[in-house]
Amino acid sequence: MRPLDGITVITLEHAIAAPFCTRQLADLGARVIKVERPGVGDFARAYDSRVHGLASHFVWTNRSKESLTLDVKHEEADRILHKLLAGADVLVQNLAPGAAERLGLGYEALQEKYPRLIVCDISGYGNDGPYRDKKAYDLLIQSESGFLSITGTGDEPAKAGCSIADIAAGMYAYTNVLAALIQRGKTGRGSHIDVSMLEGMAEWMSYPLYYAFDGAPPPPRAGAAHATIYPYGPFPGGDGKTVMLGLQNEREWLLFCEKVLQQPALATDPRFFNNAARSAARAELRALIVEVFSKLTAEQVIERLDAAQIANAHMNDMHDLWQHPQLKARERWVDVDTPAGKIPALLPPGVPETYEPRMDPVPALGQHTDAILAELGYDVAAIAALREEKAI
Repeated sequence: MRPLDGITVITLEHAIAAPFCTRQLADLGARVIKVERPGVGDFARAYDSRVHGLASHFVWTNRSKESLTLDVKHEEADRILHKLLAGADVLVQNLAPGAAERLGLGYEALQEKYPRLIVCDISGYGNDGPYRDKKAYDLLIQSESGFLSITGTGDEPAKAGCSIADIAAGMYAYTNVLAALIQRGKTGRGSHIDVSMLEGMAEWMSYPLYYAFDGAPPPPRAGAAHATIYPYGPFPGGDGKTVMLGLQNEREWLLFCEKVLQQPALATDPRFFNNAARSAARAELRALIVEVFSKLTAEQVIERLDAAQIANAHMNDMHDLWQHPQLKARERWVDVDTPAGKIPALLPPGVPETYEPRMDPVPALGQHTDAILAELGYDVAAIAALREEKAI
């Protein structure tokens, strides 16, 4: 038995934040019914065609769901949605600001009729405040939250390579839905969850926020290096490959000098006597490190670092990650079905051994429409009529 077996989630979602939340609920066993626009569906379906013709974002965030096509502006849509909600535990939506309220799907409109329903709204800036109606995409929130101000090089900011603002919001939505289900088990009542991408990112930015507390200078942009700890970042080996390493304390600095650089006198060099000094003299120290590493391959550098118990990592690309020996050894990849055939998918991190996570297919657009409507009492003729009217 999975933790969320028997829980039904209705979701009006698109792109990443809400689909990432609801896919994780599905991983734990929830039945997730995804309401999509007839003909086109979630616009993330068309982002690219890299996975046997399917979109990379979509296959990542939408496995184990049922796809119901529905024109929410059609006169029958309101009845269909309320029939769904009558048997639902959770409603998740990340429509445009105010759209859920206009459809009668805001928490205020639903709480009296469905007192056990948990309503989770995911938006860029939240359900009130002066920014409520601003459009918000991942990169825009990375900028608005200050993330870009500390990421990149001294010459130019850089965005994160994955959708971190969407992921942050999706994770907070997911965990708060789980908490709301626990709370409902105690009180018998549902609740309203209001998750904003900005607030998710502001929480993730709390270290640089406090570093810049009370007007202090914020961390500088330092590329792939750490802004305030050194040496901590990428260094080239003599074979042109890059090694990432990180020192956290003076004991490690001593070991680094003795066993990796094999220059023990550097440990007491006044230019590098503590982290603040090393960070201030990073150009000078980097030159010394690069000189030593230039005579070694990247793997030889890693061997020295491992022997000294200095934290390190390979600079992997996506192809390396697909073949990562640790993920293979732990059997973290399984196959899931899609409309274009089987693809590998990563097992959800942290799932205990007491149950198998749900790893069901990625749905085709509208794949489950007829079956869901039949459950709600619509006969074949009624479903055909709705399809003729382009309502589904």
